[in-house]
Amino acid sequence: MTPLNRRDFLKHAAATTALAGLAGASGVRLGANPLGLPIGSQTWPHRFELHDFPAVVKTLADLGVTRLELCSPLGYGPEFAPLKDGKQVKRILADHGMRAESSHFQLKELRTRQAESIAWAKDVGITQMLVASLGDGNGGATPTMDQVKKAAEEYNRIAAVAASAGMQQGLHNEGFESSMVEGKRTYDLLFDLLDPKLVKFQFQMSTISNGFVAADYFTKYPGRFISMHIQDVDLKATAAAAAGRNAAPVQVPVGKGDIDWQKTFAAARTGGVKNYFVEQNMELTRQSVAALKAMNV
Repeated sequence: MTPLNRRDFLKHAAATTALAGLAGASGVRLGANPLGLPIGSQTWPHRFELHDFPAVVKTLADLGVTRLELCSPLGYGPEFAPLKDGKQVKRILADHGMRAESSHFQLKELRTRQAESIAWAKDVGITQMLVASLGDGNGGATPTMDQVKKAAEEYNRIAAVAASAGMQQGLHNEGFESSMVEGKRTYDLLFDLLDPKLVKFQFQMSTISNGFVAADYFTKYPGRFISMHIQDVDLKATAAAAAGRNAAPVQVPVGKGDIDWQKTFAAARTGGVKNYFVEQNMELTRQSVAALKAMNV
């Protein structure tokens, strides 16, 4: 390292003082993302572009994304076939200053070929293995209490195998988890039934359209979460769409919808969130990443 002369030292000190003053005056943590964590993106919305995986990675990296959450090529559709060589995926990500620490896996895949899934995850550098729902194969039917207990028991066994391989198993919340059983949400029952050491939770922010408020869950279940899927939702537009039989949440860029992001990220610390991934189309991703980079939380 080349030592600074006196004039350069004074210029550097003055610049540092000015920046510190600006940060103090505005309350903004310069260059900081929410929770001080890297901004991530989930690949599912971009699956039809993955035939040119390096181009997708570059586009996201240029937006400021430094973490990618994948979907397993062993269990998901042919769109994810380009990710089959885990070591190559890791190299492509590294070429753009990115990493993948988390991925989604199909429940059926983990039932039948978990060892292969873990081997692929290790090749990529993944340490968090998520499943979208424990309702695989129930056809959307409302489960019984016995079915919920059976699903939780099976997932605890899967998670124990993952843990022995150095992986953290996790669970997302859609479909099955939003059902009601004996007057309680299946999701709430799972917090009691799943081993807190073996299974962490990933919160899908768009489920606010079904009454799931992230900040409430983060506060109620401290330390039980590992990550978030970031979307913002226009609840009024969603209600209008539902009246027209389109039940999908109407997504908007972060900060343009009805989610209280200050409250969400403050509670996320309590929940134990370690990473978050924007899960939106590319244009919404562009706007949401920009909003996250500018957010003072």
